[in-house]
Amino acid sequence: MPEVIFNGPEGRLEGRYQPAKKKGAPIAIVLHPHPQFGGTMNNQIVYQLFYTFHERGFSVLRFNFRGVGRSEGAFDHGSGELSDAAAALDWMQAVNPDARSCWIAGVSFGAWIGMQLLMRRPEIEGFISIAAMANRYDFSFLAPCPSSGLFVHGDKDRVAPVNEVISVIDKVKVQKGVKLDHAVIEGANHFFENRVDQLVGTVGSYLDRRLGIVAE
Repeated sequence: MPEVIFNGPEGRLEGRYQPAKKKGAPIAIVLHPHPQFGGTMNNQIVYQLFYTFHERGFSVLRFNFRGVGRSEGAFDHGSGELSDAAAALDWMQAVNPDARSCWIAGVSFGAWIGMQLLMRRPEIEGFISIAAMANRYDFSFLAPCPSSGLFVHGDKDRVAPVNEVISVIDKVKVQKGVKLDHAVIEGANHFFENRVDQLVGTVGSYLDRRLGIVAE
């Protein structure tokens, strides 16, 4: 898995990039949880999402936000991290100029950043938001949500209670043809301890459905 360094707004950003075998493959970026609570691109869920996309033919990137690992800069409470995510998408598009589509995935804090990037970049056609912290971050900017996607949360999540996430989803207006799905993993907490396999299976099934992949 190639290690990559690319330019971000506050210096170099460290990532891991796995190109697809086919030219013109779709691209995906995976965003990690909160940097001040141990979130890195090596988070288990980020790692599993990375391979879930790659197994379906995507060129995929995960990277460390500013101030994490070998990424330069310092934590910026979301604003700078959104700029980092935009820089990551720019880099992916430069490396994959023939990519036919683009997806964004995020975990916890990364889900909040990913949804903001979705609103700014019309080329993003699908998203996966894991354990979105709707109780701590304002998601009202999704007005209307421009692309279909999947929210996944655990029913034992005390950090971002499932009811608050569902109430946010229910309030979001969507553009015509856009559908917001949400799945609840029974017994899962905010970190999906002992439930990562179920989480990955849920995301994989959703991607298969969206991509039209038929199980053999």
